[in-house]
Amino acid sequence: MSNMENNKRLVKGQDKKIAGVCSGVAEYFNIDATVVRVAWALLTICYGVGLVAYIVGALVMPNE
Repeated sequence: MSNMENNKRLVKGQDKKIAGVCSGVAEYFNIDATVVRVAWALLTICYGVGLVAYIVGALVMPNE
């Protein structure tokens, strides 16, 4: 494992639309932020849990 993988942290991303939670998750898992945003929107619309998870992420995730 490289040194970067050992220091991987979940933080708010630079590509902020609202609070940077989705872009932070996308950077952590190395996927496109649009995919995460669409998945988060579907979770919010279908189950309502996405909104709660986003608010918790916005409060708990540190800025870089």
